[in-house]
Amino acid sequence: MNTTPLLVRFLRYVGIYSQSSSKNADNGIIPSTPQQFDFAQLLAEEMRALPLTDVCVTDNCYVYGRLPATPGSEDVAPFCLLSHMDTVEEVSGKDVKPLVHEQYDGMPIQLAEGRILDPADYSELALAGKNRETVITSDGTTLLGADDKAGIAEIMTAIAFLVSHPAVPHPDIEIIFSPDEETGHGMDKVPLELLHAQRAYTVDGGHIGELEVECFNAYGTTVTFTGKSVHTGTARAGGLINALLMVSAFVRSLPPREAPETTDGAEGFYAPMEINGTIERATVTLLLRDFTDSGIERRKKVVDELAQAAALSYGGTAKVVHKKQYQNMKAVLDAHPAVVKDLIDAYHAAGVTPVFTPIRGGTDGSRLTEMGIPTPNIFTGGHNFHSRYEWASLEQMQKAVDVLIALARIGTEQRGTQHYA
Repeated sequence: MNTTPLLVRFLRYVGIYSQSSSKNADNGIIPSTPQQFDFAQLLAEEMRALPLTDVCVTDNCYVYGRLPATPGSEDVAPFCLLSHMDTVEEVSGKDVKPLVHEQYDGMPIQLAEGRILDPADYSELALAGKNRETVITSDGTTLLGADDKAGIAEIMTAIAFLVSHPAVPHPDIEIIFSPDEETGHGMDKVPLELLHAQRAYTVDGGHIGELEVECFNAYGTTVTFTGKSVHTGTARAGGLINALLMVSAFVRSLPPREAPETTDGAEGFYAPMEINGTIERATVTLLLRDFTDSGIERRKKVVDELAQAAALSYGGTAKVVHKKQYQNMKAVLDAHPAVVKDLIDAYHAAGVTPVFTPIRGGTDGSRLTEMGIPTPNIFTGGHNFHSRYEWASLEQMQKAVDVLIALARIGTEQRGTQHYA
């Protein structure tokens, strides 16, 4: 197995700064940061060099390209592959210094500033050590960026393989690299007018074998508390109402056993993300997540009630705004079983056992599925996303490449676009 081209691509990509901004994206700015264009232009240049056709970067920073079908496969249903270019803003993605640990021996990995990536804390890392896999980390001062530059590297490596091996049959394969997935706005400006495929696959998962057809229903919620500012020396007589106390009481009242850090599997949560404010006005933003429609509606109602209770207890007011981010894609994918079946067959052809785990989050595929293009999610071999302790396994990344190549070949056995409609 020659993993060198994959590793070279991945190391090059993680070194490119492409962090996004939720604040800008929430205000309708796509891409939310100019540096995402830098990465987009680099990817477009590489796609043209392969060469792919119809390559472009849209005004909103989506990279599109197409690998034409091999002779005799022109009538086979095309598919699209997607990964996102941005990295999360909670941990710096600037000046990433990747470290390659060849034939990792399973011992604790010393990172910068006294940080230790300890396999005792991460069972999947311990398994990578047992298998002597090549593990890639950052130096600990930043995240690595495997989410989702591993996916981009895998797509580009698979496409490069198909270009250089014209005897391997495949249908039209479209590629979209998107901005601002981490802000929840990755599909806001997706150029559907360029897309011909009626099925798609995101490459944005984690551990080898993960095949994701289910995700959270997701809302972003803002609660604004309004108080009354009075000089603290005359606060009692002047009727001071402290919005900071209201927001604090509200956050404390959220169910402690229904937080991200106290739930897993198919359990939903409430996640306070940011608090800002003064005595007169304070806001808190939250993520609400649940796998069922009834569950997410219940969580919205709980937030409404707790916010009003917190405001009433201090004599102020509360305004709650819930904004839908994405919905569980399971129902749509269940209605298009052939899309998932082909992917399962590709896993088996690549020697990978599918593991169906619900996504405790969402992908661009969640939104694209909601928009009418069924889009399950493929593993990348990345782990500990959104963290300074993020890492990736080169062997698992190569298996993702193998799955993509197998998917292209399996597609040539399915004739006619109606198979996926």
